Amino acid sequence: MNGLHVTTLTCEYRTNPLGIDVKKPRVSWQIESDKRSTMQIAYQVQVSRTENNFNCPLWDTGYFESDQSIQIVYEGPDLSSQTRYFYRVKVWDNYGRESEWSQVAWWETALFETTEWKAKWITPDPEELNPALEPVFLLRKEFDLKEGIESARIYATGVGLYEISLNGERVSEDLLAPGWTSYSHRIQYQTYDVTDQLELSNAIGIMVADGWYKGNLAWEGKSNIYGEKRGVIIQLVVRYQDGTEQVIITDESWKASTGPILYSEIYHGETYDACLEKKGWSNHSFNDFNWNNVIVIHIPLSKLVAQENNPTRVTETLKPQSVFVTPAGDTVLDMGQNMVGRMKFTVDAQAGTKIILSHAEILDKDGNIYLGNLRTAKQKVEYITKGEGTEVYAPYFTFQGFRYVKVEGYPAKENGLLLDSFVGEVIHTDMTPAGEFDCSNPMVNQLQQNIQWGQRGNFVDVPTDCPQRDERLGWTGDAQVFIRTALFNYHGAQFFTKWLRDLEVEQLPDGGVPFVIPNVIDGHSSAAWGDAAVICPWTVYQSYGDKRLLEEQYASMKAWVEYIRAQGENEFAWNTGFHFGDWLALDAKEDSYFGATPNELVATAFYAHSTQILRDAARVLNKTKDVREYTDLLEKVRRYYSDEFVTPLGRLAISTQTAHVLTLMFDLVEGKVKERVAKDLNEMILENDYHLQTGFVGTPYLNLALSNNGYHETAMKLLLQESYPSWLYPVTKGATTIWEHWDGVKEDGSFWSDDMNSFNHYAYGAIGDWMYRVVAGLDMDDSEPAYKKIKIQPTIGGREMTYARATHQSMYGRIKSSWKITHEEVRMEIEIPVNTTAQIILPHAKIETVTDNGVSIGEADGVLEITQIEEGILFVVGSGSYQFVYSNDRGLKPIYSENSRIIDLLTEQETKQVLESFIPGISNPHGVLAQLRIHPIKKLLENPMTKMTDNRLVKLIDALNSIEWELDSIIQ
Repeated sequence: MNGLHVTTLTCEYRTNPLGIDVKKPRVSWQIESDKRSTMQIAYQVQVSRTENNFNCPLWDTGYFESDQSIQIVYEGPDLSSQTRYFYRVKVWDNYGRESEWSQVAWWETALFETTEWKAKWITPDPEELNPALEPVFLLRKEFDLKEGIESARIYATGVGLYEISLNGERVSEDLLAPGWTSYSHRIQYQTYDVTDQLELSNAIGIMVADGWYKGNLAWEGKSNIYGEKRGVIIQLVVRYQDGTEQVIITDESWKASTGPILYSEIYHGETYDACLEKKGWSNHSFNDFNWNNVIVIHIPLSKLVAQENNPTRVTETLKPQSVFVTPAGDTVLDMGQNMVGRMKFTVDAQAGTKIILSHAEILDKDGNIYLGNLRTAKQKVEYITKGEGTEVYAPYFTFQGFRYVKVEGYPAKENGLLLDSFVGEVIHTDMTPAGEFDCSNPMVNQLQQNIQWGQRGNFVDVPTDCPQRDERLGWTGDAQVFIRTALFNYHGAQFFTKWLRDLEVEQLPDGGVPFVIPNVIDGHSSAAWGDAAVICPWTVYQSYGDKRLLEEQYASMKAWVEYIRAQGENEFAWNTGFHFGDWLALDAKEDSYFGATPNELVATAFYAHSTQILRDAARVLNKTKDVREYTDLLEKVRRYYSDEFVTPLGRLAISTQTAHVLTLMFDLVEGKVKERVAKDLNEMILENDYHLQTGFVGTPYLNLALSNNGYHETAMKLLLQESYPSWLYPVTKGATTIWEHWDGVKEDGSFWSDDMNSFNHYAYGAIGDWMYRVVAGLDMDDSEPAYKKIKIQPTIGGREMTYARATHQSMYGRIKSSWKITHEEVRMEIEIPVNTTAQIILPHAKIETVTDNGVSIGEADGVLEITQIEEGILFVVGSGSYQFVYSNDRGLKPIYSENSRIIDLLTEQETKQVLESFIPGISNPHGVLAQLRIHPIKKLLENPMTKMTDNRLVKLIDALNSIEWELDSIIQ
């Protein structure tokens, strides 16, 4: 049987997308092979209007010689709207094999032209139903159909948030539709397949809430930012088997009312009175005689675009871990995880019972629920029972950021609050998971989980800064520092495509970029924030090979660089205007948010960085004139930077960690000066006892700057630092997401100021990029995007870690880089997907000692080139799975305390059980386990976190030794 197969067909990043308005969609596929070093040499794509007949395809590439298997542009005849197209792929490889045809996949187009919209925007008649009312509006319409339905599609959107029901059932699991765009310019519409929900007599019902469109946004209490009236537009197209078509639209014939949702706001929560439910309101034959009329409102149809981003959905459910009563007497649920979403509950109570849920991220030092950091956001849900048996409720048009839920009014049970009555529903943009990371340090593993949970909680249709307080805005600076980490962990091409299109339309005429996208506050064009216009499209291109988006955003990228160029009197410096600088850096003056690194240095450094990216984008897009222009500009900006900020003796004049980090990362110095800057940065860290002082600008690059310049051990110690300030300090405090402040919770249990203290704020999670690329060693060669050329180069010379693994589902398939070190050997497991190659460096290895699955590396199948270099072995491999083993005889000695060898024989859970058994009341078993693995006993005793007495420690070691003896006896 042929061992070559085409799998995982996608169109515009999606599997079988319903309702796209891309007129030349791109298709991609992956390949599976039973041979190593398999490369595609040719492909054939066929597109047909029928699923089972490709004899006369609409488009057929024929045998097309190419190694490209992603972003293949459809070049056939013009597509029709509201039409499903089927496609299949076959490939040929470098072994002379031809695959079978893939399984058939499809895409379906939506509405290409505004003239295809027959529906009208409607809203309740303001003479009958005040548009300023808080209750959610209900809109309905009945209609009849004939026999022989072949297909039915709803095309719908709203100004405000909407939810559609057809014959009493929701048409989709999507939430918070149509999402948040720059409504003044762009409004997404959604497509729903409702074929199976239709009957001969039907009713359609829509709920419409304020949402982002006219609800309360930002901290100044603004509402009605985009408009004062909620509205919807819906077009239901029914096609019959006889070829005829029937269209049901929103128009003046609809009816409107209010219902049980009395109040619903993004920040503040929802009030639901079940006594006001209108039973059967979205079913046929409901009596709407007393309902109000609707009117048509004018919103330009030219604003409508088909859904670009993944929808927002419930992606996971969490059960409460415990229920307890606080010192203040409150009954509180602990979800065990700082999450974003909503609480769903069941209740059986007499009519009129009011249940109130208040959501918080954290408890104060006394153990009471803490709401101070919400500022004006209420995050409160109220439900009033109707008293007709078991009732089930979850909020509709709001979401909360929380771990703890204060419950008031829930009927008392014999055993207190029933945990089984409550479930947490995790809500975020439904992105496909892409990356994994784990290592020998359980606290770092918790950090990785915190990074991922922080991303999930803040990717709710836009990349928000926080999900709990009265903000939740698409801050550009946060997005650009985190985007590479984000795109490793989740497939986010569609997410950022949609957001960048909003950035482009919000960009000012002079090229300035607002602080937040969509823009709902005053202010624009801070260095490192506005640079999102350049950094984000380039990073999407690097991760996915999305040349179309790069071309689309190029004018915006160029406009931003030209905006900088026009500032001040010197076109090669940026020394004017407002800047956030190194926001929240620890070297700031007391009571200041602004770090000590001068704004001019930060701004000019990012000026150079964005100019370099723009120049590189021009190369990709073959804009030769711009390549020349921006190469010249880059050289002159770098020269100014050096003249201004580097002393004649080659030392950086600004003595902050961030100044040194940016200078190194953005290639602003070279040669001996670069060596001096790196050395000085390392000494700063050493002098500060392996603690950082960086803020939003310097932190994302800090460890990369150290590792890339020969100071990886310092970078590792920074990562593993547990005392404040450090990445692991919040972990020692029980954090399950990334904090906004290094000391969001201080050592004494008190908090940073209520004004700005989010416990779910992903920016500092950008450390993940370094963990994946440097620690685990999974990286890409920038010469070809989307991991077409892979770099595997783990840095395993550090002494603090014995194992690390990263995997990433690239456009080509799964990549894996895993290493483990013992006293005797180094073991690496590597996976390279078909149609890619990888350059691998095995540190401190010798060619003659390395084997792959027991075979000498020189004879291993798939190894294409081998070179002995100073760092170890450099070689190139093709696709396949590899297991390299070589002797650990060149100094790769991990730190082992006298008990760490014992711990290595146990699972984490077993060791945790021992710890908890012999150290009653231990506050942080994960942290102690990490200490046991990497520190000698003496250091362990000195660490106040463990709170061990000599006697307890002896008992612990005896217990671990006894387990080791048992394991030894089993092995023997």
